[in-house]
Amino acid sequence: MTSPGQRRIDEIGDESRRRILDAAEELFAERGFDRTSFVDIAKRSGISRGSIPWHFKNKDGLVMAVVERVVDRIWPAERYQSVPSLTEVFTETAELLRSGNSALVFMVLVEALGDRGVVTEQYQQFFTRRREGIEVLLRLRRPADVDPAVAEGKERAAAVALNGALLGIHLQALVDPENVDLESALVSVATMFDRNIADVWA
Repeated sequence: MTSPGQRRIDEIGDESRRRILDAAEELFAERGFDRTSFVDIAKRSGISRGSIPWHFKNKDGLVMAVVERVVDRIWPAERYQSVPSLTEVFTETAELLRSGNSALVFMVLVEALGDRGVVTEQYQQFFTRRREGIEVLLRLRRPADVDPAVAEGKERAAAVALNGALLGIHLQALVDPENVDLESALVSVATMFDRNIADVWA
């Protein structure tokens, strides 16, 4: 059983981690990844500079923790397990994308496309988790007469396509918001998919 003292230490650790993430997210959005230092984050968060690597190991770990939190806010993987319609999922996603600091996802993607091996690996894991969320939704709707061994490959391919559509529409809306209606575009893709979902296993 956890003692009251240990619980308090854990609460302090969680609060420190939250404040570091809040500060890092604000600063990455304001200045970019490369122009933000641990010293800047420490000043903004009120947490000592030495605590940052204790929580996140290094800057790459901190960046990915920030991105994961942004993504979990705007596109939580567990949502797929309870919503039968992709249209509902994408409609909710559009609302959250407008309210969250979603541009950070693409800022880190630029880093991942460069020579930074650690960020690339972590971004691959991030994409994997997003695709797995879509695969869960597809498995829930898989026809009973489909061979699971065949279905898994087809569901994986569909998840790659849907993840790409979501990210591509999102990027267009960030770059050209005057000409891209984020919600309409996401709902259009989701509606087409929902209407033709049987084709995944054809």
